[in-house]
Amino acid sequence: MQWYVFQSKFQKESLVCEQLRIRNVDTFFPRLYVQPVNPRARRMKPYFPGYVFGRLDLEQISRSIIDWIPGVIGIVSFGGEPVSVPDHLITTLQQHLNAINAAKRELSERFQLGDSVAIQGGPFAGYEAIFNSRLPGRNRVEVLLKLLQGPQIRVELPIHQIALKDSSFVKRAS
Repeated sequence: MQWYVFQSKFQKESLVCEQLRIRNVDTFFPRLYVQPVNPRARRMKPYFPGYVFGRLDLEQISRSIIDWIPGVIGIVSFGGEPVSVPDHLITTLQQHLNAINAAKRELSERFQLGDSVAIQGGPFAGYEAIFNSRLPGRNRVEVLLKLLQGPQIRVELPIHQIALKDSSFVKRAS
């Protein structure tokens, strides 16, 4: 049993996974968590659009069966020979994607309306602000920043440039 890369037709990766599972083939469809602009859009996007990994024994499954799986264009090959992917590479990729997705979910769920945040990067680094909203699509947020004695202004920042203010800092400051 070896891992191989299946090329799928446009946006048919899930269909290919389903069809491979029906044929008792282990699958791996790498996806990343995203915050879409449209709330009805998918929250998981393919890491390798148009490709799915399948673990099988090519000696036991006829190439003609694979070529006729709905949604499959073919197995990635070089010189006409299917190329296998080492197990450790699949394991590493799974761990990497799990870590990225967990961090993105945690970041996007960490802040609530009205939270005090510290800006840690960019031109406003060192300032404090109030978390206002998540901006869909690009992992950006809107904060309310007060400069000098003027009114609060809305500022868009990448989400990784802000952090919740340390509660011990808030107690010392008040």
